Amino acid sequence: MNVYDTANRLAGEIKQSEEYVNYKMAKDALNLNNVLKEKMNKFEKLRYEVQLEMMQTGKNNEEKYKEMQNEYAELIEDEEAKRYFDAETKFNVLVADVNKIIGEAIKDVMQ
Repeated sequence: MNVYDTANRLAGEIKQSEEYVNYKMAKDALNLNNVLKEKMNKFEKLRYEVQLEMMQTGKNNEEKYKEMQNEYAELIEDEEAKRYFDAETKFNVLVADVNKIIGEAIKDVMQ
């Protein structure tokens, strides 16, 4: 069996998965709502900054972290945003699980 064929088959199966389809639909719906899309972009930028600062310094900027939490709390009150976050989380779990399976299979040569 060719590994590339298997990888391409896996990619196709991921694109047909419930997690992918739901995430894509939620993302497409979000992109149709300009106001919500702008709020989401602001939140994503803030989340990235908080994560980057945490990686660089090893600690949270409390002010930015609190702002991010407030933005998130406001966003999840919107049903469309909540659906997006739920779908995003489920898709990320799927991708992490696949990566973990592959990582486990090759860990003996990666150490």
